[in-house]
Amino acid sequence: MFGRILKISDTVLTFVEDWTLFLTIIVALIALFANVVMRYGFNHSLAWSEELVRDVIIYSTFIGCSAAIKKQSMIKIDATVQIFPRLKKPLSWFSNCATLVFASMMIWYGSLMAQQQFVTHQKSIIMQVPLVYLYLIMPVTGVMMFLRTLHVMHQDYMGEDEEPRPV
Repeated sequence: MFGRILKISDTVLTFVEDWTLFLTIIVALIALFANVVMRYGFNHSLAWSEELVRDVIIYSTFIGCSAAIKKQSMIKIDATVQIFPRLKKPLSWFSNCATLVFASMMIWYGSLMAQQQFVTHQKSIIMQVPLVYLYLIMPVTGVMMFLRTLHVMHQDYMGEDEEPRPV
């Protein structure tokens, strides 16, 4: 039952990650291209495109963390595992638990930061987008990372490997 729930959440998260990253980056590239054309072709710059690109970079960085957990390509030092192969499971478990703690902190503190932005009604300087939307990325990504880590831990426990792990 737990494995089935994780499989469904994995499918939903993969869809959300892939499509939102695709769409936001395409929009940012179009805005950046339009800004370059305006700057060099008409000697006029679009200020909002730079703010949009900055927000897309923030979004893609956070969502990319969730995708990195799925592909098990988080930054790590694996020299100890190569020297002592028997420590692979305990160190993997420790690493996953540390990721769960980090994801929980992102959920908690990100929620507090988003709540503060909601109360103060702050908006971005140029596009006038409420900053609560930008700050909500943190707790949402924390939930995604938490679910992804649970999925990876379940795969490790069950001995499954959906994708070959990098060496």
